[in-house]
Order: sequence, then C-alpha cells, then structure tokens
Amino acid sequence: MSQPSFTRRMTADVRQVLGSLSQSPGSARRVAVPAEARALSMLAHVDYADAFTVPAHGPERTPEQWTRAVLEDAPLTAQRFLHRLLSAVGLQLGPIGADGFIVGWKMHRSTAEYVLLGTQGPRIGLRAELLFRPERQRLLWATFVQQDNVTARAAWAGMGVLHRRVVPYLLGRATSSR
Repeated sequence: MSQPSFTRRMTADVRQVLGSLSQSPGSARRVAVPAEARALSMLAHVDYADAFTVPAHGPERTPEQWTRAVLEDAPLTAQRFLHRLLSAVGLQLGPIGADGFIVGWKMHRSTAEYVLLGTQGPRIGLRAELLFRPERQRLLWATFVQQDNVTARAAWAGMGVLHRRVVPYLLGRATSSR
C-alpha cells in the first residue's frame, strides 16, 4: 500500500473508531492496578500500568473466552485499525486469526485464572502486555508497558491516550453484547 493511501485509510479508520468510542457501552471504569495482577507481568520492568474493570454477569466464561470476546468480537474496522497502528509504530504483531495469537498479540500464558498477551517493538524499545482476569463477577483488563528509551516513551505517550479510550469501549462492548 502506498504511503498516501495508507495515510488516507488510517485517517478514515481513526474517524470511524473515534466515532464509535463516543458511544461507549457498558460501565467499564479505571481502577488501581492490583498487586497480584502486576505480579503476573513477565516484563523486566513496568514503566506504565493501568487497569480497567467491568461487571461480567451471565454465563461463566474462561479467561481465554473473555479475552477473545473483548478483542476478537470488536468491530473488524477497530481490529484492523489498531493492528495497523501498532504495527506502524514498530510493534511486532502476528496475523489476526493466527494460532497462538489473539488479534496479533502473542498468547504468553493462558490459565484457568487469567490470560497474558504480549508484544514487543525491538526497534523502538517498547514491550507491552495485556492481562485479562475474571474476578468476582467482574472482568479485569490490565496493561503493562516497558519503555526502554526515549523513542518508546514518545510512542507510548501518543498511543496511551488512544489506549485509555479504547479499553473501556471494548470492555463495555463485550459485556453488554452478551
């Protein structure tokens, strides 16, 4: 894809995704990162962490089923936009739908208690993990970011703003659409 058409497509996707975020369903809210969740990170050090929870009532789901519901049941436009954006800044993502990956994020751990996804961007010095853990009729999504240099800090400064808008939207959408 040529640079101008890539830019046009990204701009159109940004408008569509941000328009969707303004109609955020559900009641996801930001919370302090639980110490036991932070302890599950495999990063050498955590420079940024956040956590969001949302009520998760209804039929029981495994952590992997919840993770897939949140990320894979998101609108395809949002999935593709986020995949392209993260790839464009240098994060290494697998193909959407590939074995061992959930929307391009490598599945590091999948247990009866939680799922931990991860990716890295060696060129920019950034590693990130997404933790999904059902807990007492709530679903927790924690994000951990390791920033190894100024390039990584700058990249996350921009991505973090979008991340904090996208996460509540995806959580609310997954739990309200059941």
